[in-house]
Amino acid sequence: MNVLKFLAVVALAVLVHVLGVRMLPQFALIVDVFLVVVVLYGLEASSLTALGAGLCLGLVHDSLTGAGFGLFGFADTLIGYGAARLAQRLVIQRPTGVLALVSFAVVAQQALVVALTFLLLPWPEVPSPLWVALRAGASGLLGMLIHVGSTHWRRTAEARRRSRLSRLRLG
Repeated sequence: MNVLKFLAVVALAVLVHVLGVRMLPQFALIVDVFLVVVVLYGLEASSLTALGAGLCLGLVHDSLTGAGFGLFGFADTLIGYGAARLAQRLVIQRPTGVLALVSFAVVAQQALVVALTFLLLPWPEVPSPLWVALRAGASGLLGMLIHVGSTHWRRTAEARRRSRLSRLRLG
């Protein structure tokens, strides 16, 4: 994925987050759009680019949510790197694998953020386990749907390209 596509995906994630929070104030508690993008990017990118994507998206997440600046940036950097390393070691192509990976990434991110807040802040807030579970399920479902949709789109685009090439060769 080149830089322009990545910036377009970041802009789309910001748009979805802002519109979601406007329509439903608890949207940010239910779905973490930025982490979904980090994990899906980590599945397709190298470790270093996933690390940079996690840092970029985490800092955008920090700036939009007003959380302690750098908490999500640090956590998403580690999650992006971990997702890329895991994708290098395992073949994660099925939708259920993506669902599980994104759900696990949400839980790991929340654990990292809580650990950092305990280290850095005098009175840390601990999220409710119910909200973490809801967020993991909703974000995992969103990641799975995006993965299925993008895979379908790529396959149909490749089929159209092959069809055009075969018509050119015959003509």
